[in-house]
Amino acid sequence: MDARRHSWLTLTLTLTMTLVLALLLPGCASAPPPAPPLGLLHDQHFAPPTVRIDAAEVFAINDAMREYLHTDIARSLRTKGQRQGLVDALYTRGQLRLEYDTTQTRNATQAFEARSGNCLSLLIMTAALARELNVPVQFNQVDVDASWTRSADLYFMSGHVNLSLGNRKSEVRSWPVNDVVTIDFLPPEALHGQRTQSLSEATIIAMFMNNRAAEALAAGDVDNAYWWARESLQQSPTFVAGFNTLGVIYLRRGLLPQAEAVLRQALAAEPRNTRVIANLAQVLGKLGQDEESRRLGLRLAELEPVAPFHFMNLGLAALQRGEALAARALFERELDRSAFNSDLHYWIAVASLRIGDVAAAREHLAKAVSQSNSHGERAIYAAKLDRLSAGAAAVH
Repeated sequence: MDARRHSWLTLTLTLTMTLVLALLLPGCASAPPPAPPLGLLHDQHFAPPTVRIDAAEVFAINDAMREYLHTDIARSLRTKGQRQGLVDALYTRGQLRLEYDTTQTRNATQAFEARSGNCLSLLIMTAALARELNVPVQFNQVDVDASWTRSADLYFMSGHVNLSLGNRKSEVRSWPVNDVVTIDFLPPEALHGQRTQSLSEATIIAMFMNNRAAEALAAGDVDNAYWWARESLQQSPTFVAGFNTLGVIYLRRGLLPQAEAVLRQALAAEPRNTRVIANLAQVLGKLGQDEESRRLGLRLAELEPVAPFHFMNLGLAALQRGEALAARALFERELDRSAFNSDLHYWIAVASLRIGDVAAAREHLAKAVSQSNSHGERAIYAAKLDRLSAGAAAVH
């Protein structure tokens, strides 16, 4: 097994949204989910939360949102219909001027107030507004290649969820194919032929809580991360990403047997989950269970022959050695697997500039700006692009 696989902990985020056709599942009338196994929760090892964690707030709307619907865009809703009027206001005509920002997963009111959010945040906000208008909503998971980001020694794998809006007059359980509005943040070719799986509201809330847990963990806030992850499992005890996050949290706190138990349960549910395999292999190695850790490493290499960021890491090493041409080739190989990674475009720009290819450096910096995940990141790359365009000799 590649030793570098043991040095990274991997978490799953849910960030991406598209809107597609699906069937509507029952919502509020469903029975509450069963609680996660009590033996996997260890509250005594964590300080009480310092932030409010309330599942009821995820889809809640406030007076400002109601005023927006019933006053600001009321005319559009009357003339175009509730569903199309809302879609035009949020996305087609963009009256809200929404901005994509992955710095934090926001609930519906937070995304509305900030006029920004990652795709899960915008999905939640859209669903909350649609429900206020009695427009049917369905959540789905789309089977597309995951995207990756990283922070320190944490890898984040982002999944893909979507939202379908039906016609208020349609039967809830059988929407006509031509009676569904689709809003898509990905190019159509990226979704062609992809399978979808319907998701309950409880699962979407679990994803929200899991995102918050991962964000807290990345910020070094292990205690609050635990409570977010705990609530994720309270909402959906079968949500494997939540178990994986909880296992990483236990590992961070030094609770190795507890991490092992949680990750083993996750692996039993999804035996081919490479994120769980990688984390469990690391935990078992720390516990001295070297043989099983090695076997899991071999299994991981079989399922995932090339680790996330493999070529990017090699490229950074080549750049440090002064081998800019080789570094650029390695960054481009990684880009083939992760086409919308702004960091990769930035490093290709750096390598290009070092070999004197100013045009390529400018091109990739422009792509880094357009594909950035937050206003702050866009500003940094835009400033570098401005300096380069003005004739600066370096981009970093």
